[in-house]
Amino acid sequence: MAKTQTIRVTKKFTFDMAHALYGYDGPCKNIHGHTYVLSVTLKGKVLVEENHPKNGMVIDFTDFKKIVKENIVDIFDHSLVLNANSPHAQLQDITNTFEKVNYVQYQPSCENLLIDFLNRIITLIPSAITINNIKLEETPTSYAEWFAEDN
Repeated sequence: MAKTQTIRVTKKFTFDMAHALYGYDGPCKNIHGHTYVLSVTLKGKVLVEENHPKNGMVIDFTDFKKIVKENIVDIFDHSLVLNANSPHAQLQDITNTFEKVNYVQYQPSCENLLIDFLNRIITLIPSAITINNIKLEETPTSYAEWFAEDN
Protein backbone atom coordinates (compact mmCIF):
# COMPACT_ATOMS: atom_id res chain seq x y z
CA MET A 1 0.00 0.00 0.00
CA ALA A 2 1.30 3.47 -0.91
CA LYS A 3 2.17 5.98 1.80
CA THR A 4 -0.79 8.26 2.53
CA GLN A 5 -0.06 11.87 1.58
CA THR A 6 -1.38 15.04 3.21
CA ILE A 7 -2.89 17.34 0.60
CA ARG A 8 -4.63 20.70 0.65
CA VAL A 9 -7.66 21.07 -1.62
CA THR A 10 -9.34 24.39 -2.35
CA LYS A 11 -12.74 25.31 -3.70
CA LYS A 12 -13.73 28.84 -4.79
CA PHE A 13 -17.22 30.31 -4.62
CA THR A 14 -18.41 33.59 -6.11
CA PHE A 15 -21.50 35.46 -4.95
CA ASP A 16 -22.90 38.99 -4.90
CA MET A 17 -23.92 40.70 -1.70
CA ALA A 18 -24.67 44.19 -0.41
CA HIS A 19 -23.91 45.54 3.04
CA ALA A 20 -23.51 48.76 5.01
CA LEU A 21 -21.09 49.47 7.85
CA TYR A 22 -23.08 51.33 10.48
CA GLY A 23 -21.08 54.08 12.19
CA TYR A 24 -18.18 53.81 9.74
CA ASP A 25 -16.44 57.09 8.92
CA GLY A 26 -16.24 56.56 5.15
CA PRO A 27 -18.43 55.83 2.14
CA CYS A 28 -18.99 52.20 3.17
CA LYS A 29 -21.52 53.46 5.73
CA ASN A 30 -23.90 53.54 2.75
CA ILE A 31 -25.50 50.42 1.30
CA HIS A 32 -23.21 49.12 -1.43
CA GLY A 33 -22.38 45.78 -2.99
CA HIS A 34 -19.50 43.55 -3.93
CA THR A 35 -18.85 40.43 -5.92
CA TYR A 36 -17.23 38.27 -3.25
CA VAL A 37 -14.88 35.38 -3.92
CA LEU A 38 -14.67 32.89 -1.06
CA SER A 39 -11.84 30.34 -1.15
CA VAL A 40 -11.89 27.49 1.35
CA THR A 41 -8.84 25.23 1.68
CA LEU A 42 -9.12 21.89 3.44
CA LYS A 43 -6.22 19.73 4.59
CA GLY A 44 -6.31 15.98 4.93
CA LYS A 45 -4.95 12.62 3.93
CA VAL A 46 -5.62 11.21 0.49
CA LEU A 47 -7.78 8.10 0.77
CA VAL A 48 -5.88 5.05 -0.43
CA GLU A 49 -8.47 2.28 -0.75
CA GLU A 50 -8.44 0.81 -4.23
CA ASN A 51 -12.07 -0.33 -4.23
CA HIS A 52 -13.51 2.70 -2.43
CA PRO A 53 -15.46 5.16 -4.66
CA LYS A 54 -13.57 8.10 -3.07
CA ASN A 55 -10.13 6.49 -3.60
CA GLY A 56 -7.50 9.15 -4.30
CA MET A 57 -9.49 12.00 -2.72
CA VAL A 58 -9.17 14.09 0.43
CA ILE A 59 -12.84 14.99 0.05
CA ASP A 60 -15.24 14.66 -2.84
CA PHE A 61 -15.48 18.16 -4.36
CA THR A 62 -19.25 17.62 -4.72
CA ASP A 63 -19.59 17.13 -0.95
CA PHE A 64 -17.27 20.07 -0.28
CA LYS A 65 -19.33 22.32 -2.58
CA LYS A 66 -22.61 21.27 -0.96
CA ILE A 67 -21.39 22.22 2.55
CA VAL A 68 -20.28 25.71 1.54
CA LYS A 69 -23.11 26.40 -0.90
CA GLU A 70 -25.92 25.43 1.51
CA ASN A 71 -24.45 27.14 4.58
CA ILE A 72 -22.97 30.30 3.08
CA VAL A 73 -23.62 31.01 -0.60
CA ASP A 74 -27.34 30.17 -0.64
CA ILE A 75 -27.87 32.35 2.44
CA PHE A 76 -25.80 35.39 1.48
CA ASP A 77 -25.90 35.51 -2.34
CA HIS A 78 -27.91 38.50 -3.59
CA SER A 79 -28.76 39.57 -0.07
CA LEU A 80 -28.42 42.75 1.93
CA VAL A 81 -26.44 42.22 5.15
CA LEU A 82 -26.89 44.66 8.02
CA ASN A 83 -25.82 44.85 11.64
CA ALA A 84 -28.82 43.83 13.75
CA ASN A 85 -27.60 46.17 16.50
CA SER A 86 -27.87 49.22 14.25
CA PRO A 87 -30.86 51.48 13.52
CA HIS A 88 -31.16 49.66 10.16
CA ALA A 89 -32.86 46.82 12.02
CA GLN A 90 -35.71 49.18 12.95
CA LEU A 91 -36.42 50.28 9.38
CA GLN A 92 -39.54 48.47 8.16
CA ASP A 93 -39.05 49.77 4.61
CA ILE A 94 -35.92 47.66 4.19
CA THR A 95 -37.60 44.33 4.90
CA ASN A 96 -40.75 45.41 3.05
CA THR A 97 -38.76 46.49 -0.01
CA PHE A 98 -36.12 43.75 -0.22
CA GLU A 99 -36.91 40.06 0.07
CA LYS A 100 -33.45 38.88 1.16
CA VAL A 101 -32.14 40.86 4.14
CA ASN A 102 -29.78 39.20 6.61
CA TYR A 103 -29.34 40.85 10.00
CA VAL A 104 -26.15 39.71 11.71
CA GLN A 105 -24.96 40.26 15.28
CA TYR A 106 -21.77 42.02 14.18
CA GLN A 107 -20.48 44.79 11.93
CA PRO A 108 -20.55 43.12 8.47
CA SER A 109 -16.95 43.94 7.56
CA CYS A 110 -14.98 41.57 5.37
CA GLU A 111 -13.12 40.30 8.45
CA ASN A 112 -16.26 39.61 10.48
CA LEU A 113 -18.04 38.01 7.54
CA LEU A 114 -15.07 35.69 7.12
CA ILE A 115 -15.24 34.60 10.78
CA ASP A 116 -19.00 34.03 10.46
CA PHE A 117 -18.53 31.96 7.30
CA LEU A 118 -15.82 29.88 8.98
CA ASN A 119 -18.06 29.19 11.98
CA ARG A 120 -20.94 28.14 9.71
CA ILE A 121 -18.93 25.31 8.12
CA ILE A 122 -16.16 24.29 10.55
CA THR A 123 -18.25 21.64 12.33
CA LEU A 124 -19.64 20.29 9.04
CA ILE A 125 -16.28 19.25 7.60
CA PRO A 126 -15.56 15.53 8.11
CA SER A 127 -13.52 14.96 11.29
CA ALA A 128 -10.43 13.57 9.50
CA ILE A 129 -10.15 16.84 7.54
CA THR A 130 -9.37 20.33 8.82
CA ILE A 131 -9.93 23.79 7.43
CA ASN A 132 -6.42 24.99 6.62
CA ASN A 133 -7.38 28.49 5.56
CA ILE A 134 -10.27 30.54 4.30
CA LYS A 135 -10.08 33.73 2.23
CA LEU A 136 -12.82 36.24 1.44
CA GLU A 137 -12.09 38.67 -1.40
CA GLU A 138 -14.31 41.73 -1.16
CA THR A 139 -12.75 43.45 -4.17
CA PRO A 140 -10.04 42.33 -6.60
CA THR A 141 -7.46 44.09 -4.38
CA SER A 142 -8.90 43.68 -0.85
CA TYR A 143 -9.44 40.51 1.13
CA ALA A 144 -9.32 38.91 4.58
CA GLU A 145 -7.76 35.55 5.40
CA TRP A 146 -7.89 33.10 8.30
CA PHE A 147 -5.26 30.40 8.81
CA ALA A 148 -5.61 27.50 11.25
CA GLU A 149 -1.94 27.79 12.20
CA ASP A 150 -2.57 31.32 13.52
CA ASN A 151 -5.48 30.33 15.72
